[in-house]
Amino acid sequence: MELRSILATDCGSTTTKAILIEKIDGEYRLSVRGEAPTTVEAPFEDVTKGVLNAVMEVEELAGRKLLDGDNIITPRNDEEGVDIYISTSSAGGGLQMMVAGVVKGMTGESAERAALGAGSIVMDVLASNDGRKPHEKITRIRQLRPDMILLSGGIDGGTTKHVVELAEILAAANPKPRLGQNYKLPVIYAGNKNAADKIEETLGEITDLDLTENIRPVLEMENLKPSRDKIHDLFMEHVMQQAPGYKKLMSWTDAPIMPTPGAVGALIEMVAEKENISVVGVDIGGATTDIFSVFQKQFNRTVSANLGMSYSICNVLAESGLKNVLRWVPFDIDEKELTNRIGNKMIRPTTVPQSLEELVIEQAIAREALRLSFIQHKSFAVNLKGVQKERTISDAFEQTDSGESLVDMMELDLMVGSGGVLSHAPRREQSARMLIDSFLPEGITQLAVDSIFMMPQLGVMANIEKEELAEDARNAAIEVFEKDCLIRLGTCLAPVGNAKPGATVLMAELKLPNGDIQKHEIKYGDIIRIEVPYEPVKATLTPGKGMDIGAGKNELIETTIYGGVVGIIFDGRGRPMEIPSDPKQRISDLSKWSDAVDEYPDLEGQGLE
Repeated sequence: MELRSILATDCGSTTTKAILIEKIDGEYRLSVRGEAPTTVEAPFEDVTKGVLNAVMEVEELAGRKLLDGDNIITPRNDEEGVDIYISTSSAGGGLQMMVAGVVKGMTGESAERAALGAGSIVMDVLASNDGRKPHEKITRIRQLRPDMILLSGGIDGGTTKHVVELAEILAAANPKPRLGQNYKLPVIYAGNKNAADKIEETLGEITDLDLTENIRPVLEMENLKPSRDKIHDLFMEHVMQQAPGYKKLMSWTDAPIMPTPGAVGALIEMVAEKENISVVGVDIGGATTDIFSVFQKQFNRTVSANLGMSYSICNVLAESGLKNVLRWVPFDIDEKELTNRIGNKMIRPTTVPQSLEELVIEQAIAREALRLSFIQHKSFAVNLKGVQKERTISDAFEQTDSGESLVDMMELDLMVGSGGVLSHAPRREQSARMLIDSFLPEGITQLAVDSIFMMPQLGVMANIEKEELAEDARNAAIEVFEKDCLIRLGTCLAPVGNAKPGATVLMAELKLPNGDIQKHEIKYGDIIRIEVPYEPVKATLTPGKGMDIGAGKNELIETTIYGGVVGIIFDGRGRPMEIPSDPKQRISDLSKWSDAVDEYPDLEGQGLE
């Protein structure tokens, strides 16, 4: 069967988005999109109402019939309906989990990686060595009421004592699920297989227990896929069944519904694998910031559940501190006034900035939310711990050191930003600056944003398992991702090393497609932007004394880089970047950098400088 049209929806906590993808002149393209308010809460309490409203908008815009009463027409019937319909969802607060492992820094962390990779929010990590007494753990489980618990611990054939003790704590807590009173809480056991019988004896009666392969079968290997797949299955079977209207929605779809972050992660993984590159993706929302990365072919996802741009905006201020937000504001503002403005945003979380001044402040806060989320991500995306040397169980319990972070910014090839503050910034130059300032890319890095946040729908498409559809759906997902979803901002070139103000950090010779040759000298502390569309540019890059642009200190690179809607940005501000603490100097530097990339062209006109 040839796949000619795909309808995909994403049921978010506030908005349900629908997109129609069609094969036009031999290639898959996004043809139209529609959206409507999500209807999972009262008075409707039926998620399908919002889905139908969003699809109705697509139907009108596409000028073809997709609905027959309250049903999506699938499979396609001549020019009516679509070949397949798929969906993702984070409505109803998404998937909320607790994980448990014997050693917090080893199996506890592996379990957390599995749960995050499947698209869940991890509410807490229980471990035998987390310093809490059994009664405190029991109280915590009862308070949190997760949708699901993932229990792991022990290598296959190792000691079973500690993981069985954790199961006994779960049994004593006898937790009740958050949604629906008439079913048992799903628990996945992915630990030492020798303990499976004991676990079944302890938890089999009071929970809905599923056994799957061990997350850490041996110390030097992680096996996360079976647990991640099991989490998806149980999310569909239990959590989705309880949310209003989901049973009906599940009967419509041609592939299992995926949690929105799980689908985004699947797409990022696929792009990294197809292009054989390292990727960082970020989705900054109102309540949370999700960061996805693939380095050394290892996928990681973290959720900063308290860092967002509307509901969690005061947490960003509390965690970063006022001074760190202020250092990104290129005009004089009283600290009290800044606090009041942020407080207003928390009281009215859905408002958008009404003046340029408000926009600048919102984007300053976004830089801090992104920076803090990335710090959390780097500390979590690490090589396996406890692998370097033989150790006894008591050594493992004492281990608190982190493994080495996988995140190497010099190795990073592509950074993709999404979420309102990045995707819908009034100028793409602002999105580029936010990504550069908060992630501080090193060497040569391509920058992009998701145009209208369709990564979740494309992630599900790429994972359709029906054999006759899988290849077409995967190709469609990649084609639409590259042609309609990604807006290529350009390339950031940032030499790394220490230099004195005014010293040359990089000499660049660019050969443009039209044959023109440009030469640029980048001094320490400067940003230079060159307007070049998304096309290949041959570059000879010579770092200044002691500087590294990707091949090592003082090593010249000849390579091909790409422009974009913003162009090529040379960032000579050094890594790590220092922002002057003197207010006058800070405002002068920030204004100079803004002008260099044409970030806020109206700033002077508003008298804010």
